[in-house]
Amino acid sequence: MKLTIVGCSGSYPGPDSAASCYLLEADVGDGEEKRTWRILLDLGNGSLGQLHRYVDPLTIDAVLISHHHADHCLDMCGYYVMRKYHPSGPPPRIPVWGPAGTADRVARAYELPLDPGMHEEFDFRTYDGPFSIGPFSIVPIPVEHPIEAYGLRITADGSTLGYSGDTAPCEGLDRVAANVRLLLCEASFRDIDDNPPGVHLTGVDAGSVAARSQVGRLVLTHVPPWFDRDAMEAEARTAYSGPVELASAGGVYEL
Repeated sequence: MKLTIVGCSGSYPGPDSAASCYLLEADVGDGEEKRTWRILLDLGNGSLGQLHRYVDPLTIDAVLISHHHADHCLDMCGYYVMRKYHPSGPPPRIPVWGPAGTADRVARAYELPLDPGMHEEFDFRTYDGPFSIGPFSIVPIPVEHPIEAYGLRITADGSTLGYSGDTAPCEGLDRVAANVRLLLCEASFRDIDDNPPGVHLTGVDAGSVAARSQVGRLVLTHVPPWFDRDAMEAEARTAYSGPVELASAGGVYEL
């Protein structure tokens, strides 16, 4: 399983990265029978354009939306246009998984009537338990955020990746992180600040969950452009002694 960081800027696109979007790829079969499956974790604003750097967006097999904030789902609007009006003709629908109301959320974002909205381009599905997409086995887990939000455990090729989505410290986050090979974890707040409860993690929070969950590797993401990224990494290292690094656009991880 390969992870490519398409966008990792927190809350809005930054000068060096689009908002949240992560590409996962895994192969099935050998030789002429080999087939690469591709899924996206989130499709935040600015990320669709960057996705072209790594793969043809029309080769994506599914999109998994963690929650409905713009920096995690708004480029579904551009993706709808691409799939509807591409000169090669509209491709088959692909599944889009997300919280309840995802289809209506993205239709409203593009000022479409809810019927048909984007249903002719996407097969919208609501998280209600584990599911599979090709070689990927996915477990969505509710996490704490001001709106309905999910973290994701994704397993393929014998390895498991945990994706926090946006969350405050909570039992759900611990379930997402438990013993994963790589934890892709948001770090949006600084520990030194008086932060509102129930919204995001600090760098220390991210390091703490990595330590108690015995993750193999911690990759910090969703750091807002107004914060020093190196300082956020340093925060995480005070709580976790394992490998820590900052997500950067174009970064690739083999699991």
